[in-house]
Amino acid sequence: MRDRIQKLTENLGQTIVGKQDAIRLVLVALISGGHTLLEDVPGVGKTLLAKSLARSINGKFQRIQCTPDLLPTDMTGTNIWNPSKGTFEFLPGPVFANILLADEINRATPRTQSALLEVMEEHQVTVDGVSRQVPDPFFVIATQNPVEYQGTFPLPEAQMDRFMLSLSLGYPTETEELQMLQNLQVSVGIETLAPVISVAEVQELRRLSSLVHVDQSLQHYMLNLVRATRQDEDVTLGVSPRGTVALHRATQALAFLDDRDYTIPDDVKYLAPHVLAHRMIPSSGRRARTIVDRLLGTTPIP
Repeated sequence: MRDRIQKLTENLGQTIVGKQDAIRLVLVALISGGHTLLEDVPGVGKTLLAKSLARSINGKFQRIQCTPDLLPTDMTGTNIWNPSKGTFEFLPGPVFANILLADEINRATPRTQSALLEVMEEHQVTVDGVSRQVPDPFFVIATQNPVEYQGTFPLPEAQMDRFMLSLSLGYPTETEELQMLQNLQVSVGIETLAPVISVAEVQELRRLSSLVHVDQSLQHYMLNLVRATRQDEDVTLGVSPRGTVALHRATQALAFLDDRDYTIPDDVKYLAPHVLAHRMIPSSGRRARTIVDRLLGTTPIP
């Protein structure tokens, strides 16, 4: 599957200029079966990344623009009365997709945010006592603006924990932004992207990724790092066991992307800030990413 992964990375690079690290991390989340939280200012390509990924895997794409008046049924779907048949029929919501973009998720109310919990974890929707499976693979990319907080509802810890990775695209460099303008002249855009991998092949990538070997010494290294977040005096709430499992699965996916059938300590060091920081509640005035970097420097490497 190496050629498939290479084509997928190159396809995304046609529209997302110069963000190879971000593309790599999103693919890690996709292959490992997790979800991604993009925390960045508007206009840096978050929506474009989600759309490009959906086109590249030939999957169904849906977008939810989160607002305070958005209802849970606007996400999950609802039963509609059909007078000609005399019965209720289920009208699926946008969560029935392969790639779901929840744009500005922190503008939705907590009631609506919680509607995503079941589908993100269980890959199913329950409406009026009936559970329905969403398509497989199901991958959520949620975005939020880390600067603008007026009229927003911060995500609760339980929902933050559902995201495998948190990352930021950031502003492009001058060279990258110039390349974006030049691409406009030659009509390089999302409409020009062709699928390079199928949904079934994404499922196969996930299966193969789970077979990557993780040495026991590396498992102890991840465990020591996670437990250090629970004992650190600068942390009010440490990383949960779900975070430990997420780090383990993410390192397998990263090794698989790098054409290895085994993980190494550098995989853990590269992924830890993206997997662990958003799951922590630091003490007042502290930054979670800084704490993770410090713990990486003090935890013995096998």
